[in-house]
Amino acid sequence: MSDAATLDVFDRRESEVRGYIRAFPTVFDRASGSTLIDADRREYLDFFAGAGVLNYGHNNPVFTRALIEYLERDGIIHGLDMATSAKRSFIEAFERYVLEPRGLDHKLQFTGPTGANAVEAALKVARQATGRSNVVAFTNGFHGLSLGALAATGNSTYREAAGITLDGITRLPFDGYLGADVDTLDLLEKMLDDPGSGLDLPAAVIVEAVQGEGGINVASVPWLQRLRSLTESRGILLILDEIQAGVGRTGAFFAFEAAGIVPDIVTVSKSISGSGLPMSLVLLRPDVDVWKPGAHTGTFRGNNLAFVSARVALETYWADSALTDGVAAKSALLRAELDRIAAEHPELGLAPRGRCLMYGLACDGDRTLAGRISAEAFTRGLIIETSGAFDEVLKFLPALTITDDELRRGLAIVRESLDAVLAG
Repeated sequence: MSDAATLDVFDRRESEVRGYIRAFPTVFDRASGSTLIDADRREYLDFFAGAGVLNYGHNNPVFTRALIEYLERDGIIHGLDMATSAKRSFIEAFERYVLEPRGLDHKLQFTGPTGANAVEAALKVARQATGRSNVVAFTNGFHGLSLGALAATGNSTYREAAGITLDGITRLPFDGYLGADVDTLDLLEKMLDDPGSGLDLPAAVIVEAVQGEGGINVASVPWLQRLRSLTESRGILLILDEIQAGVGRTGAFFAFEAAGIVPDIVTVSKSISGSGLPMSLVLLRPDVDVWKPGAHTGTFRGNNLAFVSARVALETYWADSALTDGVAAKSALLRAELDRIAAEHPELGLAPRGRCLMYGLACDGDRTLAGRISAEAFTRGLIIETSGAFDEVLKFLPALTITDDELRRGLAIVRESLDAVLAG
């Protein structure tokens, strides 16, 4: 049966809202590590990793084994926010491998399973804890598509889909938005200190240390440190959205670690379950945890299968530095090749940017180029997406466990795809 025939049911019955199926039009059937296999048994190398959900690859056998054993012993699957052995084991592992090594004393809030729900909870609790409503967010930020999170998201296409006015947010320029020579926090500081600026003292500032959907924009260490200082000195809570950039994607477990700062609130999702199962959580400084019981609830805030694989992921990959050492080495390989591609085509103005295994190749000279490379790469067996306000950035999100050979093979396909697009 052809791809067209097998995709017919999706065209006939699935909503027009579907997105990735349009960029990667085939029926995927199986996956392992960094390889996807479609219903016609064609293999694709994955530089997408479920938009950053699969940091440890598809169907990691360590996680699969643990999940099967849990199911076979009739372990609790659905538990709301009741105490379960799976949740207890995850919390203990998170304390041991994440919180304690970093000197963090944050409480854990298990929200609904999406990253957007974690952001909603973070914004709500920040407003409750401070008694203020305004929140500062940044240009090209992406925090989710439910209404509160969407208000903090910059992309106009997503915002227009809301159908109502999105309030409660003051938008300010992210690091580098006005050029490399402008410290955009000068504006924030001026507005905070000027009673005539019209900026109400915010409850919180929400920021990504590395913007993913916004185009792989990296906040510098000095910028993040100054932001922490500005918020701390004025009693403004700092929320770090680590949903895509966290869980090892940018080197350390959290992207903010590079700046040596401690946020008041942290949102985590995507790869936290390890296996790709839905799971989100919010880290709260204890004095910020002002929730009354049940004040932010949800039927699926206790995904015990996700707790199982999340615990195993921490025990397997965060007990030592082997994973992060490997990520650093692969990052060097990735950056070197992107630099070579850019240098070979100076007329295109290509600009590599990112950190570790979260990289982008910005194609600002021709904003259609990244999309055309992605489409050509798909025909050659590589899944790679785009990001940025104009989809002008080719986005590299391979699994952290990808082999060097797979990484080189994928980069070779990118090079071949670029050449094919330029040849017309």
